[in-house]
Amino acid sequence: MQFFHHSRNRISLTSDGEAFYLKASKLLAEAKEIHDDFTKLGNRVRPIRIGIPPIMGTVFFPRMLDAFHETDSVPVQLMEYGSVRACDLVASGDLDLALVNMDVYTLDRFESFEMMEAECDYCISRTHRYAGASEITFDMLRDEELVLLNTDSVLNQTVYARFRSMRVTPRVVMESSQLYTILNVVRGGQCGAFLFSPIAVNPRDFVTLPIKPVMTNRFGLVWKKGPIRRQAESFIEFAKAYDMSPYIG
Repeated sequence: MQFFHHSRNRISLTSDGEAFYLKASKLLAEAKEIHDDFTKLGNRVRPIRIGIPPIMGTVFFPRMLDAFHETDSVPVQLMEYGSVRACDLVASGDLDLALVNMDVYTLDRFESFEMMEAECDYCISRTHRYAGASEITFDMLRDEELVLLNTDSVLNQTVYARFRSMRVTPRVVMESSQLYTILNVVRGGQCGAFLFSPIAVNPRDFVTLPIKPVMTNRFGLVWKKGPIRRQAESFIEFAKAYDMSPYIG
């Protein structure tokens, strides 16, 4: 096929050349569009997948995440899991990091960084028969109706372990991962709930009693041993430098 007319000092397209040029121009434009689209797709950063406990994760993590995004644009995807389940998902690679209760028994499988320590209190309504007490013991709770966190919570396991050591079966009326639900049940009845002290409880409606002997748990980040994603490393470094003092003590 002849695509060009050649004459002295001049070249021009034949009708076949013009047809070929139009077709080729469209193909080249589509090729550039595909290249640009898939380059953007390839450069898109996969979010850092972080597991957080349903209740303790609300104490400081939202503000911490806001502060992280002031310095780093890497997207973060939060998923709520109890500490036991979160550790399993970190081990399987389904989570990059997890904020967990560091008294979980499998902690030695991971790299970790402790962020805070919190005591557990016993929360009851102001009309509860123990509302005037100065502290609470597990012996006092032998026959009490209790609200616990979900089964994949380390605190839940700790409570059950203390009752087992006394050879007592606790009277658990509900297990929940929602603070609002727990407080509503406690507010309306004669049951009590185990909650960590940094969780704000309205003093007009509730009484929080220290537990004796003291129940203290540590919270921090865990991640897999060995190489991890650069984006996850940047979040860990940020967390290590983050000021936790407003949430402690």
